[in-house]
Amino acid sequence: MKTDIEIAQSVTLKPITEIAKKAEIKEDDLELYGKYKAKLSFDAIQEAGKENKGKLILVTAINPTPAGEGKSTVTIGLADALSHVGKKTMIALREPSLGPVMGVKGGAAGGGFAQVLPMEDINLHFTGDMHAITTANNALSALIDNHLHQGNELNIDPRRILWKRVVDLNDRALRQVTIGLGSPLNGIPREDGFDITVASEIMAILCLATSLENLKERLASIVIGYRYDRTPVYVRDLKVEGALALILKDALKPNLVQTIYGTPALVHGGPFANIAHGCNSVLATTTALGLADYVVTEAGFGADLGAEKFLDIKVPQLPKTPDAVVIVATIRALKMHGGIAKTDLTDENVEALEVGFANLARHVANIRQYGVPVVVAINEFVSDTEAEIETLKALCASIDVPVALTSVWAKGAEGGVALAEALIETLDTKPSNYTRLYQDDESIEAKIEAIVTNIYGGNKVIFEKKAQTQIAQIVKNGWDNLPICMAKTQYSFSDDPTLLGAPENFAITIRELVPKLGAGFIVALTGDVMTMPGLPKAPAALNMDVTSDGTAVGLF
Repeated sequence: MKTDIEIAQSVTLKPITEIAKKAEIKEDDLELYGKYKAKLSFDAIQEAGKENKGKLILVTAINPTPAGEGKSTVTIGLADALSHVGKKTMIALREPSLGPVMGVKGGAAGGGFAQVLPMEDINLHFTGDMHAITTANNALSALIDNHLHQGNELNIDPRRILWKRVVDLNDRALRQVTIGLGSPLNGIPREDGFDITVASEIMAILCLATSLENLKERLASIVIGYRYDRTPVYVRDLKVEGALALILKDALKPNLVQTIYGTPALVHGGPFANIAHGCNSVLATTTALGLADYVVTEAGFGADLGAEKFLDIKVPQLPKTPDAVVIVATIRALKMHGGIAKTDLTDENVEALEVGFANLARHVANIRQYGVPVVVAINEFVSDTEAEIETLKALCASIDVPVALTSVWAKGAEGGVALAEALIETLDTKPSNYTRLYQDDESIEAKIEAIVTNIYGGNKVIFEKKAQTQIAQIVKNGWDNLPICMAKTQYSFSDDPTLLGAPENFAITIRELVPKLGAGFIVALTGDVMTMPGLPKAPAALNMDVTSDGTAVGLF
């Protein structure tokens, strides 16, 4: 069996100018990055943004497990299948982070015969967007420390600086650091730390900005810390938002690539959904909606994280609301949610599947709270048995949700036709009546409680003392009208990654709240979730190499 990279390297790519023509993008509106990648000009983005003719389909999933779900693969395969049945389709995806690529999760370019290409470039440095975000973030850090060194005119309290440095790698040794040591020429000593680049507020800002001017306004609104009198300090106080926007001006433009089947794809932005809002850029989605009749996008991790944030944080920034949501599940993962060990997942176990179905059923019910129609995609594995497949189909029928067996990894576009047809029928017969879970004028506590009780299935929220103090400060500063971005483990509805399935009657602990005014939300940190991941015992990097002619090896 071929690996993902071997399949990708066997494909003869079309020139990106040909893909652009298919999407009715003028060649003059492309900024080429070689033969097979391009950024769109601001003129093209603005022109496409005048229309929003496309139907918007969000692809999400059950809570992820080590068994695999294949959400990005199904997203790409579904779009190819829609193209295959004659629908003008575009994809809007996130860019991978080098942290997971070199670590454990793998890339974000799909898999098998449902991939965006060139997968090596996309999974590595692509068009440099991640590096631009890293540079802008760390430029701000350097400017803050220089301000302290040069006399601290703004009277910033070094103990209350919120802004951290970032790097696009998993590096646990950088979670907490001390800077400025040595002579006075080295700056003011203080404690600092690193987040992974995709957790940077600048990443979130890039993905939620609607124009270059809006980007600059959002950058200016970043709260970097507090003065000795506890009043907030903003980027606008340092007067550096213009410089940061200059670093990011090209990164703001969506990247155009293609699938194995030549479906146009905009791959842009990459915030994690467990510590950020987990969606590709507003500009990419809006542009696609103006160019295609069907736009397939995805949100990170399970629907309790990515989809909730898509629906409550991103959708209000879009020109239209979603028309349908596809929830991806695998029989393997559902059996794991039913209590089966990873080593036993290839054995038929209908009973465990029935228990684990509770996880999928809750995600379906959650999406229906938003008034959006749902379709379930069963991402097929070779170990799935006929009895298990028929059981899952019957369980879906019992909650009246359309379901389709999907085999896009192995069969590409043809393997997604059943899902495409089920989706089209749903779009044609079930209107979307989208509504948000909460309103902006509700209290911070009420918003968090709405998410915990209505989405997670918990019955209580515990606010630690630090979080209570921060809520009071947020209210005092008038920031409490912002939406909530929950930072939580992706593996469970709860904040305990070991509680699989659909747990009930649990408490969620909020340990800290961080105002992200530039992004336009408040991050609520739960449990022990971290904003800088670590590497596993055997990182994926151990399998990677490059041949003498520059060909990538071992990249999935």
